[in-house]
Amino acid sequence: MQEFLQFPQIDPVIIEIGPLALRWYGLMYLIGFVGAMYLANKRVNDPDCFWSKEQLSDLLFYGFIGVILGGRIGYVFFYQFETFLADPAYLFKIWTGGMSFHGGFLGVIAAMFWFAHKSGTKFVQVADFIAPMVPIGLGAGRIGNFINAELWGRQTDVPWAIVFPNAGGVARHPSQLYEFFLEGLVLFILVNLYRKMSPPAGAVAGLFSLGYGSFRFIIEYFREPDAHLQDFMGGWITMGQLLSMPMIIAGLALIIWSYHKQNSQQQVKQA
Repeated sequence: MQEFLQFPQIDPVIIEIGPLALRWYGLMYLIGFVGAMYLANKRVNDPDCFWSKEQLSDLLFYGFIGVILGGRIGYVFFYQFETFLADPAYLFKIWTGGMSFHGGFLGVIAAMFWFAHKSGTKFVQVADFIAPMVPIGLGAGRIGNFINAELWGRQTDVPWAIVFPNAGGVARHPSQLYEFFLEGLVLFILVNLYRKMSPPAGAVAGLFSLGYGSFRFIIEYFREPDAHLQDFMGGWITMGQLLSMPMIIAGLALIIWSYHKQNSQQQVKQA
């Protein structure tokens, strides 16, 4: 009989003082935010940065609020809408857990539009600046998911399969680690290397959207859907894949548009 890896006994609470508790998941979010802040401050003097450090602080703050509000609202509306209809107050019960990347993504887009309007810059300039930082938070968040033993993968017999607690006692794909690798590490390297090639405005954000959407679409084949979404769309596509498809299309369209606009501008200059 094949022996599978057992999930390590990791206490999700790092330290608890009275009613206050520091959890690994919260720490991962903090690490992601601090990492993005460090990278942003490092780039504030780059030629492609249009803002002061004070404006940069505002941008990061708006982005943080967008992630939290969008992530929670997206999770409730995309994945727990029936629960919300039965109990509207569930939207505010953030202590029960539940965040959606796609919701957070929409929240950040709204925050970037607001900041672009306030600072008098173009949305694509803000998006290109923010995009290379996002994989830091994605990667940290997936490590948090793994430590929490949540969002595990589908049943499998691969040698690195893990038996997670409260997951039916069967070996599963450690899909959180797949996401950490692709959506965090690989996407970070791709987007930041591409940024250094000085692509046209909008292309960096386009690559991020295309890259994340593609990676997430692939990983969904290994990730176990939520129990109430097992038969979503007849089982031929998951909610995560459905939400990722607009990101893939929008990312590809943004890249094509950015290069087309650059070529048009060059032709005008040469005329």
